[in-house]
This record gives sequence, structure tokens and C-alpha cells, in this order.
Amino acid sequence: MNYTQEELLAIAQKFETTGSITGIKPLGPGFINDTFIVKTEGRDASRYILQRKNHLIFPDVPGMMKNIELVTAHIRKKVTEAGGDPLREVLTVTCRKPETMTAMEKEDPAGHLYYKDEHGNYWAMCLFIEGSVTYEKADTPLLCYKGGEGIGRFQAQLSDFTTPLNETIKGFHNIRWRFSQWDESIARDAAGRVKDLAEEIGWIDSRREEMMAFWCMVENGTIPTRVTHNDTKISNILFDDKGDVLCVIDLDTCMSSTSLNDFGDAIRSYTNTGAEDDRNLDNVNMSPDMFKAYTQGYLSQRKGNLTDSEIENLAFSARYITYEQVLRFLMDYIDGDKYYKTAYPGHNLVRTHAQYRLLQSMEAQYAAMKNIVEEYAK
Repeated sequence: MNYTQEELLAIAQKFETTGSITGIKPLGPGFINDTFIVKTEGRDASRYILQRKNHLIFPDVPGMMKNIELVTAHIRKKVTEAGGDPLREVLTVTCRKPETMTAMEKEDPAGHLYYKDEHGNYWAMCLFIEGSVTYEKADTPLLCYKGGEGIGRFQAQLSDFTTPLNETIKGFHNIRWRFSQWDESIARDAAGRVKDLAEEIGWIDSRREEMMAFWCMVENGTIPTRVTHNDTKISNILFDDKGDVLCVIDLDTCMSSTSLNDFGDAIRSYTNTGAEDDRNLDNVNMSPDMFKAYTQGYLSQRKGNLTDSEIENLAFSARYITYEQVLRFLMDYIDGDKYYKTAYPGHNLVRTHAQYRLLQSMEAQYAAMKNIVEEYAK
């Protein structure tokens, strides 16, 4: 739903700010959350980011916000101890004004972190980091290296974090859960499309055993569980004006899983020479140069903290996450395009084919990928 300026102002005023709020404007396209930038004026005035958290995607917003508070507090301590700037090198969550909270909200461990309006929508606020730069695409090996460095540092800062985190999205990157959904989707055949997809369904089924073998190592602890970001695209890293990493943002998906998910997801998005929905499959390839750059940046921060099993499976995680995305696009097409927004009929099938071509490219280069990991893990 659309909110008026007056309504947005009233919501923003529920949170602690260092100055008087003078304006609120939309920021970004808002694919999942609605995001606004809040301007204030007065002594020590700052700008803030106000977001409507999508509780349809994140059904446990209080749990999500508690995760963010725990993770950022841990990183803030590390940054401070290292002599860094905690206002620039970690996300700062803005708390509710105590006088705006009900007695029940004050009893909620996360009640100070969000506001729930009369429409049932959840809102949260954080400090805007001035002078920061974002990129929509990692289009050079240097930027790819820096992206790997940023995610590697984020994971390294949390390597000794032991507090259990809430599961904010059920089964995220859990292929056992995805296969359960997949089997139900095939049996349901909601859009009547299964009959025309024998080849594509075969792609999924032929790799099922090796994907489950990877996930079983996560389940039995061979591959350890750590704090993961789970959305490691380049636009979720803030850089300074010199091109150096400031911090990782958009922490809504922070949960406990294998850190390999973050590596694999980044490789899927950073190294693709084509578009995620490229109609021309000749454009789609995994760039070995970009893989090498990201891996070097990532392992510059992580090689001392990862176990042998994590190093051994690092390259495979790119295949795992890309395979999962092939499955998800195809499953949504079978279901009648219910989850992903589509621009035209058959869009999800185009995405399926493009991601599958990327997966094939990774499979063809897998031996070289493993060699690159081994080189930079020394």
C-alpha cells in the first residue's frame, strides 16, 4: 500500500534521531522492502534509512530484527577493538523512542527495534552512512576482489559468534527442503506445464544425489554451521570513495548456515558474463578471471578460519547455489509464476535456461575452480 508523507513522517518519528525530521523520500526500486531516506536538521543531524519490512517474505520480523541487533553488536565490538569507526564500518540500528512503545512492546526483547503500524506492516530504521558508494554489478576483477574481501571480512568478524539466530526464511538454501517443495510442485502441476518440461526436469533429477550429498555434510556437521549473510550480491556492500570496503548491509537474511552458501551465491552473481534472464545463451558463461578475483579476495580474509572440509567444498558451493536457483526458477514456472515477478509469459523458463547454462559452465570449469581455491587457501 502507498503511504502519505504525513503517515511516513509519523512512522519515522517513532524512532530516535539526532535531529528534527524535515523530509522523507523513496530510495531504490523496493523489490522486497519499501525503502526511504529520512533527512533531519539540527545539531549533529544525520540521515537515516527507513524501511517497511516485507512480512510476507520475512514472517518473523521481530526475530529478524533481533538477529540484526546481535550480529551488528558483535561486529561493532570487533571494529572498536581494532580502532575502526563503528558508525561507518557496521550497520547502526536506530531504536524506538521509549515513550512511543506500549508496555507489551517494552517486554518484547526486540520491541525497541521495530514499529508495527495499524495496517500490520513492520518498520525499522538505521543510520545512513554518509559518503558511501554502492555498485549494482561487479564488472572488473578488482571490484570482484573487493567484494570477496568484504564478505570474507564480514564472516571473519563473526567467526566466534555463538548465539543461536532465528530462522527468518524457512529452508533458505536447504536443498532437502527445496526437494520437498519440488516434489510437491511436480505432483501438483498447478499450471499444467510438466508435460512439456521433461528435459528441464531431467536436469534437476540427474544432479539430485550429489546435491543431497553436499547438504548431508552440512546436516551432520562435517561442514560447520556459521553466521551467513545469504544475499551476497555486490549491491549489499558499502564502499568508501577510494573503493575500499566499509561494511556489509541488508542484513535481513542473516541466519545460521554454512558459510559456503555466501561464497556460492556471490560466485553465481559476480561471475556470470550474461544476464540472469539472458535469452541469448551464448552470452552466459562463468568468467574464470572473476572467479579467481573473488576467491582471492574472499580467502584473504577467511583462509585461516575455514576447515579443510569447507575449503574442499568451496568451489562446489557455486554449483550448489546455481543449481538451487535453476530449481527455484523452474519450480515457479511449473507453479504458474507465483513467487518471482515476471515481465512476460515464459520469463521464469528463460531464467531457468540461463541459469542452467551458467551451471554447465561451472561444471565444465570445476577442476580449474578447485585449483584456484587450493592456490589461495595456502
